[in-house]
Amino acid sequence: MQVIVGVIPDGYKGVASFFGLKGSVKEGMKQMQGFVNSNDPTARFFFNEAAFYYCYLLFYIQNEPQQAFQFIKQNKLDVINNHLFAYMTANLALNNKQTDYAESVIKNRSAAPGYLDTPVWDYEMAFVKIHQLQLPEAIFYFERFLHRFKGAFYVKDAYQKLSWCYYLQGNMTAAENARRQLLKKGNTLSDADKQANREAKTGEYPNVTLLKARLLNDGGYNDAALNVLAGKMTTSFTKPEEQLEFNYRLARIYDELGRDSDAIKAYNATIKMGESSKEYYAARAAWQTGLLYEQAGRNTDAIGYYQKCLSMKDHDYKDAIDQKAKAGIARCKGQ
Repeated sequence: MQVIVGVIPDGYKGVASFFGLKGSVKEGMKQMQGFVNSNDPTARFFFNEAAFYYCYLLFYIQNEPQQAFQFIKQNKLDVINNHLFAYMTANLALNNKQTDYAESVIKNRSAAPGYLDTPVWDYEMAFVKIHQLQLPEAIFYFERFLHRFKGAFYVKDAYQKLSWCYYLQGNMTAAENARRQLLKKGNTLSDADKQANREAKTGEYPNVTLLKARLLNDGGYNDAALNVLAGKMTTSFTKPEEQLEFNYRLARIYDELGRDSDAIKAYNATIKMGESSKEYYAARAAWQTGLLYEQAGRNTDAIGYYQKCLSMKDHDYKDAIDQKAKAGIARCKGQ
């Protein structure tokens, strides 16, 4: 709670203040680290839950994904027989663009009788397959998730990705059907569902080239993603939103490949072009640039980009991106 309140989005600050909640990322992480490393019987009893929270905080708030995976390895967390740890590791791997590792964890978890049978594994595997552009397999897992899942979160997101799969196959009848289901089912409480709903309402589909590059890059297949964009320039795309996305996709690929100067140049082009857009690209570009400067030890420059990120209003994924930017500022200031 200390950590999360320390990076709470602006939209929820009033509620936090009403209940007298105050937070500090630095103090919260210190408490968590002390707890997971403690030999106290109570700490040992709650170790599994604490480890779960700690890894997510390392990954998303501290922005130390390798530290999270190192913690999993050093503590020999059982990702085969403990499905909580298996889910956490696969989910973090997917979000860290380690798609092959995520697939291995999902496939190698214990299938012994007695485990909770949950559709979440289909949802995770569907993302493995769509990032590999294995479209028939992705369709199978998204459809099975949507058939079995009885909740409302990430339903619109799943229908969006299912629609994309059919769209990339050229099956527009099935793509449109998935979109109709998207608009009718699920809710818009999560950022991913909000974005999916907004896109569906436009009636537009992503540019095929940019969509393929995005999916490959999201999966960590950056050389393949760069090949998809080979020979393309901003002027290769006619729509302003496609030009904006092209700069952002190129920046993300350069970033992942360690080409920092090229990445920063493309990120700045994205920010300049899209800081008043409802798309998330410019805000995410500002955050990513701040991260590059933070990693280089240039904290003043990093804070400037994090603040620029926070200054952008009314875009997709705002709460999630703002939280990352606030965590970055807190780290740079040692708070």
